[in-house]
Amino acid sequence: MLYLELFWSFVQIGLFSIGGGYASMPLIEHQVVDLHGWLTMQEFVDIITISQMTPGPIAVNSATFVGIQIAGLPGAIIATLGCIFPSCVIVLTLAWVYFRYRNLSVVQGVLGGLRPAVVAMIASAGLSILTLSLWNGAGFSLSPSDLDWGAALLFIGSLFVLRKWKLNPIYVMLAAGVLGLGFYLVLGY
Repeated sequence: MLYLELFWSFVQIGLFSIGGGYASMPLIEHQVVDLHGWLTMQEFVDIITISQMTPGPIAVNSATFVGIQIAGLPGAIIATLGCIFPSCVIVLTLAWVYFRYRNLSVVQGVLGGLRPAVVAMIASAGLSILTLSLWNGAGFSLSPSDLDWGAALLFIGSLFVLRKWKLNPIYVMLAAGVLGLGFYLVLGY
């Protein structure tokens, strides 16, 4: 019965946590702390912390850690499957609909209309990250004193290296991380 409750709880989390991993945290808290009492609030906070430090989506990592805490390895597998099950069903359904009706002009029109929206969302996220990095979260400002010059130099240098020599972005990110460590810790920038 515990496995079924665990699976159903994370199916609900996977189905209704629209907006990403951070949107799922209140749902996970409600299910595992408030509703079922499987974890204390401190244990929940510890699991969220671990979920944020490990690679992968927060909701899936949380499901795995909660499952293992409650019912061992089978619980981790069941909770993780419960969390990803709704997404798999939705994506498979959309893929089936797309492949069945992809040649209809209405479907092509909808997809054509979505492309600019997706590009705009990605650009918006990129600009938000850039603003956060270059102005330390204070928001865009034309004042040179507000600009984080170390971050700006790293950004411009990384962009130049990527465009000029077409290096692997992972290597550029690693190099920027090492240089950033030098700027901020060693030089006290």
